[in-house]
Amino acid sequence: MVNLNGKLTSSDTALFNNKNRGLKYGDALFETVRCVNGVLFFWEDHYFRLMSSMRILRMEIPMEFTLEYLEEEIKKTVQQNGFENHAARVRLTVFRNDGGLYGPETNNVSFIIEVSALESPFYVIDDNPYEVELFKDYYVNKDMLSNLKTNNKILNVVASVYAKENGYANCLLINTDKQVVETINGNLFLVVGNQVKTPPLSDGCLDGIVRKKLVEIISATEDFQLLEESISPFELQKADELFFTNSIVGIQPIRKYRKKEFTDKVSRELVGKLNAKARIG
Repeated sequence: MVNLNGKLTSSDTALFNNKNRGLKYGDALFETVRCVNGVLFFWEDHYFRLMSSMRILRMEIPMEFTLEYLEEEIKKTVQQNGFENHAARVRLTVFRNDGGLYGPETNNVSFIIEVSALESPFYVIDDNPYEVELFKDYYVNKDMLSNLKTNNKILNVVASVYAKENGYANCLLINTDKQVVETINGNLFLVVGNQVKTPPLSDGCLDGIVRKKLVEIISATEDFQLLEESISPFELQKADELFFTNSIVGIQPIRKYRKKEFTDKVSRELVGKLNAKARIG
């Protein structure tokens, strides 16, 4: 079952026509949220990021789009799919309504909620091999639109195809200044000694929710020094550890980049703190 504007319908139902602006122009935003036993991890952060992004894209925010309303719609969808006592992946997509060419006829929006099963109720460290490579065919722009979680993800799609064709688990994306900004599906962190570095938003990386939470966690501990600074490709093979984050996997250690293999000590230490923060809310 999927939820379109508060109405539950079969996932086999045709929901959109050829005028859908998300399809035609990528005129849409989305949030991907982990839901465990009916609890949405970091829901307030997801909600306020969505509201901020809608304002930036000049979408009209409906009066009923409160924190509580969208949370209830998500939980209703989770329950109808039988995941209320399990772990589930939730995707909430907001798109501008039909009409117009590049210039929309209306700034009013619709939403759709989809859910699917997850294996683990908490964030865990994946011990499998995980090799990455730089993707240098196209670049991430250094602007505010790159910080948003929009449906304009063709660079990520092409990079994913490149990774699959060449046997990599993921790719590292670079911006127009040739600085490493993120992976295909998450925010990048680099560890050297007790320093943990992540690219600043001004470099064009996604304004990720788990990135934000890890910045808070690392900044609050005396064990590590957090740096929000640009990462050069030349730094990668000098790092002790590389990992990336997103709202579904939590923390994913990168095991190998070219000839360099990495440890996962810091990843393992941080994932426990991240789980604790998720349970607190």
